[in-house]
Amino acid sequence: MNDSVTPATLQAPGDALWVVCLCAEWCGACREYRPLFEQVARAHPHLRFAWVDIEDHAELADDFDVETFPTLLVAGASGTRFLGPLLPHAETLSRLLDALQPAQAASPEVKTLLGALAREPGSFEVA
Repeated sequence: MNDSVTPATLQAPGDALWVVCLCAEWCGACREYRPLFEQVARAHPHLRFAWVDIEDHAELADDFDVETFPTLLVAGASGTRFLGPLLPHAETLSRLLDALQPAQAASPEVKTLLGALAREPGSFEVA
């Protein structure tokens, strides 16, 4: 029997993890990354994926002070698993998701963003 730790086993019951790409429409790297992000989303159906344009949703994203694109947030109700810039490669994101660490306490801006995602997931979710 394999007792390996996976992102799914790290989740508390009812704690849907969000994988959020904080991006900007004007960013060429972000535009090129989106299809790859969507590909990774399809390969990880146990996670929820969202695309948040920092200009269209400034009220949610300004506190993150995004300077490098794309910036990824992996978080759920139990806290933040990852927040930072990530190379725009599907393989890099998949490796990150397969190696998630236990959650750290979520900051106020993470809680605000997750609240908005929960209220209006259709505005952000990636197919």
